[in-house]
Amino acid sequence: MAQPQQLALGIALSDDATFNNFFLEPESPNLQALLSLGEQASGAGEQLIYLWGAEGVGLTHLLQACCHQAANRGLRSQYIPLRDLSRFSPDSLCDDLSDLDLVCLDDVDTIAGKAQWEQALFHLFNRLRDSGRRLLVAAHQSPKHLGVSLPDLHSRLSWGITFQIQPMSDVEKCKALQLRAHTRGLDLSEEVSLFIVHRAPRDMNQLFEYLDELDQASLAEQRKLTIPFVKRVLGF
Repeated sequence: MAQPQQLALGIALSDDATFNNFFLEPESPNLQALLSLGEQASGAGEQLIYLWGAEGVGLTHLLQACCHQAANRGLRSQYIPLRDLSRFSPDSLCDDLSDLDLVCLDDVDTIAGKAQWEQALFHLFNRLRDSGRRLLVAAHQSPKHLGVSLPDLHSRLSWGITFQIQPMSDVEKCKALQLRAHTRGLDLSEEVSLFIVHRAPRDMNQLFEYLDELDQASLAEQRKLTIPFVKRVLGF
């Protein structure tokens, strides 16, 4: 896999954040969103995509997956977690993004109401649009309810295609856990994965953190992932 070249912002992409690790059932309501994201990350399809959904549905995973896929296609991309970058000057940061093929802005809701940030993003949108480059935006509210103060920015956020990412079903969560475990050389049975999903918070980030704990404990103790072992390690 090609390694995306990120700007010198101290931002690292998760190696696990790929489309292959975002499991979907064939009838998933998220299927069309994934297809559109895959096209955009390959330099085709929609110029602007706006994703929104509740905490833990995988927005960050999908934005980083797009950066990985863009790199595999020889495209230049950047993942920007706006929640963590308030210390940067928005004007200089956005200027550095203008020449990229794909810009992925996470947590856009965190800059709503901040005049300097809103102006900088508005001008970034215009530059990317005019040069035919692509922009992927994620937030926890729809464009209508984002709460931005700048009318022109609100308008820009609405001219692309919008997808609400729905929470995974329990079956999808189990499959996602099993897939993540498999990539780490762990044998996680359907029975054990269901046990974890039914007792843990339904947030996929938390489920993956539990898998990290189990991975470390399994390696340290040379134990298989059984229900009694999971109970002891995770305190269920």
